[in-house]
Order: sequence, then structure tokens, then C-alpha cells
Amino acid sequence: MDATRLMTRRDVARGIAVTAAMAIMPCPAVAQGAANVVVIGGGFGGASCARALRRLDPKLQVTLIEPNQTFTACPFSNEVIAGLRELAAQQFTYDRIAASGVTVAAQAAAKVDAQARMVTLADGSSIAYDRLVLSPGIDLRFDALPGYDETSSGKMPHAWKAGEQTMLLRRQLEAMDDGGTVVIAVPAAPLRCPPAPYERASLIAHYLKTKKPRSKVLILDAKDGFSQQRLFEAAWKELYGGMIERIALSQGGRVTSVEPASNTIITDFGNYVANVASVIPSQKAGRIAELAGAADNTFWCPIDPISFASKLVPNIHVVGDACIAGQIPKAASAASAQGKACAAAIVAMLSGKAPETPRLSGACYNTVAPGYAFSLSGVYRPKDGQFAEVEGATSPVDAPRELRQREAEGAEDWFRTITVETFG
Repeated sequence: MDATRLMTRRDVARGIAVTAAMAIMPCPAVAQGAANVVVIGGGFGGASCARALRRLDPKLQVTLIEPNQTFTACPFSNEVIAGLRELAAQQFTYDRIAASGVTVAAQAAAKVDAQARMVTLADGSSIAYDRLVLSPGIDLRFDALPGYDETSSGKMPHAWKAGEQTMLLRRQLEAMDDGGTVVIAVPAAPLRCPPAPYERASLIAHYLKTKKPRSKVLILDAKDGFSQQRLFEAAWKELYGGMIERIALSQGGRVTSVEPASNTIITDFGNYVANVASVIPSQKAGRIAELAGAADNTFWCPIDPISFASKLVPNIHVVGDACIAGQIPKAASAASAQGKACAAAIVAMLSGKAPETPRLSGACYNTVAPGYAFSLSGVYRPKDGQFAEVEGATSPVDAPRELRQREAEGAEDWFRTITVETFG
């Protein structure tokens, strides 16, 4: 990859871009006056949407419903697991969002009455809406893997929602004796941030190489292939020798059950006893999407890709990991871009205009060691009722270490940009 191409991807990452709305669209007057728009979920998608709504039309009454006073970001949380970063660097408050004129309701949403256009909060109070945006992220399907439930995650952490689980897995690694085996169980797609399990394996291997070099990482995978596979495998060979082993679906890698008491993971063709086990279960849209009637029998939310309007429930929009977005990955940059595009669509619709067709851009970085990263980027447009990738780029497999270093710097740059833009 030449330097020009790299800079194009880094510019995409910094922009977390959504063309056709935010930069070029004038702020229309809302025909019905001060409409009420409620956003449920304060992650990258929901927070970006709430801020964009206020920026596009300051007359809107925007409420962000989020029970946590601090948001803990998943991007870079694998570095926390590997001891390369502290959890505090992942945490952000909603103070600046509130200062922008968004009302932040620090409670969980308990119920959505789509007919009455009303959200009921955990304390029993209600908030009316003209438009509702759901950005609930993911929930874990604890019923999908025999033997694994929420209690089991205290023994076999998934660490797929950043926070206490992240630190639990880190502490388990620190307590493990040298010579131990770390097993990572990876579910079938769809899942949040598809390359993240392999980034996790890489950074755990880095920790083991420097602290417990007789140890190894075993990946039990319910898929045969995965995003950026050639890049990961080349990095593993270059950096970690035989420390990382992956058993794919066709080799018997699909996990069929677990026995937490003995840290045993059972697959189609064998049992594995882990010293440390990170079991990532199957996923679904956050529960409020199901309660609102916006999730279908796939456990995810079908949307119109132009307006992000639910195909199942009127006056509700869905952004981020919870929605069915075609070829757009479930990732932070995608959620941010969707939130902004959804805000522009809502403002247009409230003013009686048709929303413009969005063009979403985003990037995903994967760090496999300090100073060693690679990336992929994409541009997406609606096609045949979903988003299709119209342009994409990925890091070359055969690249000098200087490029990997620059991409690692680009990853840090991207994280600073998206978190400041969303929460700062």
C-alpha cells in the first residue's frame, strides 16, 4: 500500500464520516415546532445521534436515556486485558453531552409503548416522543451455549462488554502460572467487532511472551474464515511463533458446551481444559429493542438504510450494533456514522422532507502488539434494502514494520478523535 492510500484511510478514520448530511445539509426548520426525540443507549451510536440532533436543530427537545453515568469503550479494551492500558483510559462521562443541550436521563428504559409513543423508565416515570432512536448495542445470548450463563461468566469471562469483565480477565491472566493455556471461544457471526477475538488472542500472546513465555493461546472458532485472517496469521508467525493455535469450524473448533467448574470447553471433536477461559457467547440486539418490537426472529433489527427507520415499528429508528446493516460491520466507527446519518434523516423527516441517501465511511484498526497494527476501511451506500460496500481498502500483508507502526499511531489517533467527537 502506498502512503497516499494509507492517509486516505486515516482521514476516513478521523472523519468517522457520513456524507450527504452533516457537513452539507442546512439546518431546516422543524415544521411542528419543538419535537421530542428520545434516544435510548449512550454508546457511540446513541451519543453521536443525540449530539447531532441538537447540532442540526437546536430547537429539538432531545433526551438521551442511559443508566450508566460513565461509558466504558470497547475499542482498545483488549489492550487493558493485556496490561498495556488502564481501564480509566476507556471511560467517558456524559457531562459534555448534557452541556450541549441534551437532557440525559440516567436510568434504564424499561418499556416502549409504540402506539402511545411513550418510553417508561425503571423508576416508573415516562417520556413521550415524536421519534425514538434505539441504540442499545448488544446483549449476550446466555441461553445459546449449554453450561454458560451470566454466573458462569464470573469464572469464564467473556469480556465482550468493557468494564468489570475486562479487568476480571486481566486478573486471571496475571494469576495464571507460566506454562498455562488461555482458551478463547469464538462464536459464529454476527457479532460485535468481528476481528476483536483475534486481536484479543494477539495481545494476550504479547503479554504471555513477555511475562509467561512457556504459555500458549488456543482459539476455538465457530467459523472457518475471519476478517483480515491473512494479516493476523502473518503477524502471529512473525511475532509469536507457535504460541497461538487456532482450530477452525471444519477442524472441530465449534464450542458446543462448557463446564465452568472444571474450566472445560467442549467442542464437536474434543474437550479442552483451560487455565484461563474467555468464552464469547452468541449475541443479539439489546433487550429494549426486543421489548419495543423492533427485533425480528434473527434477534436483530431490520431497518430502512436511508432513514434507519425500523421496518417493524413506526416512528422508531435503530442504529449501531443492534441493527441489520448489511455489509457494515458492527463497530464503533459504523455506529457513530449511523447515529449522525439517522439524526439528519430525522431532522429532514420532521420538517416534511425526504431524507437524503447516506454515504457512510468508517475504519477498523486491529493491534497485535505495541507499535504493530493494521486496518480496514469501507464506504457504504444503501442497495437493495441494505447497506453495501462500494469501496474498501485493507492493509497489505507484506508491509514493512514502519507501516505497521504508522497504523498503530493511526489507531490511537482514531480513538482520540471518535471519543472526543462523541463525549468530549
